Amino acid sequence: MLNKLAASELVLNEDGSVYHLNLLPEDIAEKIILVGDPDRVAKVSKYFDKVEVKKNKREFYTHTGTLRGERITVMSTGIGTENIDIVMNELDALVNIDLKNKEFKAEHSALQLFRMGTCGSVNPDVQVDNMLVTQNVVGLDGLMHFYQDYEFENEFSKNFLEQFPYPKIKPMLYFADWAEELGELYKDAKYHGNTATFPGFYAPQGRQLRLKAVDDKFLETLNNLGVTNFEMETSAIYALSKLLGHKAITVNNVIANRRRGEFSADHHTSEKNLIEWVLERIIK
Repeated sequence: MLNKLAASELVLNEDGSVYHLNLLPEDIAEKIILVGDPDRVAKVSKYFDKVEVKKNKREFYTHTGTLRGERITVMSTGIGTENIDIVMNELDALVNIDLKNKEFKAEHSALQLFRMGTCGSVNPDVQVDNMLVTQNVVGLDGLMHFYQDYEFENEFSKNFLEQFPYPKIKPMLYFADWAEELGELYKDAKYHGNTATFPGFYAPQGRQLRLKAVDDKFLETLNNLGVTNFEMETSAIYALSKLLGHKAITVNNVIANRRRGEFSADHHTSEKNLIEWVLERIIK
């Protein structure tokens, strides 16, 4: 592989910032909180001691400041693994590519990535308004099949693949797991589980309006295969972190139990509790 990157591959803005995130290397910290909703960025950064950087472009909002004396960043990713593909590659470029010369740096830098989000549960025993940390994840979106050299297998993935009953979807599957050392920060979560990352909100999550989903029992089938909860970003965060040499963990607040038909009675309070719970543990 050539060390020099073409302008068409590493696209930069006029000020030298990465194209979509609109950020320069000095704009981010080693510890980065990833949230989906741009409005949640300010809800997180209001707990910082101070905010030094505020930048945005499209759905990507970034605040960087300090928390208890340590530099930290919070960034919105928008929805879905296609956005995570942008976020992960451009964050990595900020720390591992010399943007001015468009060359790979000799020394690798590893980011610590903390996804803070909400999720639904497919396990009828999981109670809403509680924290759930993702240990294993299965992606149903196919993203990692576009990258060379990504391979991951563990007991969860082997058992899942052996029993997964949907042949049209099966070729899209890929798997990853957490950075266990970051998991230690959140070992007191009520739940630790296996997450499914879906490529959509409706049929992929078993919802049916005017169009029918592949199977009325899809969520139940996933639960029987060991899946605890579902959302739309974690598989790409975990898998790309492994491929790029970063560390990642997802902490979700369960706001819905689809098997019981329950939704959080006050998801705004649930969101506030999630933010405070994650920030309390991210920097001691």
